[in-house]
Amino acid sequence: MADIALPGLDPTSDRPVFKQIADHLREAMNHGTLPPGSKVPSESQLIAHYGVARMTIRNALQLLQSEGLTVAEHGRGVFVRSRPPVRRLASDRFARRHREQGKAAFIVETEGAGGKPAVDSIQISEAQPPDDVGNRLGLHQGETVITRSRRYLIDGHPVETAVSYIPSSIARGTRIAEPDSGPGGIYARLEELGHRLDHFDEEIRSRMPLRDEIRALKLAPGVPVFHLIRTAYAESGKPVEVCDTVMSSDAYVLSYQLPAR
Repeated sequence: MADIALPGLDPTSDRPVFKQIADHLREAMNHGTLPPGSKVPSESQLIAHYGVARMTIRNALQLLQSEGLTVAEHGRGVFVRSRPPVRRLASDRFARRHREQGKAAFIVETEGAGGKPAVDSIQISEAQPPDDVGNRLGLHQGETVITRSRRYLIDGHPVETAVSYIPSSIARGTRIAEPDSGPGGIYARLEELGHRLDHFDEEIRSRMPLRDEIRALKLAPGVPVFHLIRTAYAESGKPVEVCDTVMSSDAYVLSYQLPAR
């Protein structure tokens, strides 16, 4: 372990040995001794350093993986997770100037972080919305929505899924109902249709992912998700879209600028 100096075990501690080892490795990650993308010392190296059984080392490494701090690559070893976070600027991401430049919010944020954005698994349908979505859109019984489901990727890795619900009375027969909604995304199309956007309301909570979300986002064990519900309002006060988004929490930093008066 010439590349990293780890402390020894504390024999006076009542903390289990495998948790002490995990603490040492976690601290090395937090202080940059084990930077993102670096290889964690091997089981054999850790056994030699701590003088413990292999199962103890494996329990320590499994704990770090369950916390979403490391990822095991078959035949190569265990590595510190290296996906850099995208800074999601709430005060800027839906600025009209981005739409006028033909860029949707995800593209602007990802390119700003130096990543390569992509969208796949786009599915379009028309159906009655879930009750909560219908209430948010102020729809009457029997009214339908155009649903746009898609998955977002950064550098080829999935980081977010999103489902947009737009009243069919607005979207049917327009590019919003096509897989490629055009430059600037659906918000640009809504404004072209006369629904100039005024503001967005967002609700965000953190939770553990569902099984389908783990598969879709290829989440490591222990990584939670941000579940975000956004409602877009036109200047008329009419809600024109609800977006249900699930984001891998280790891919994003949520940044807000709040007025003090």
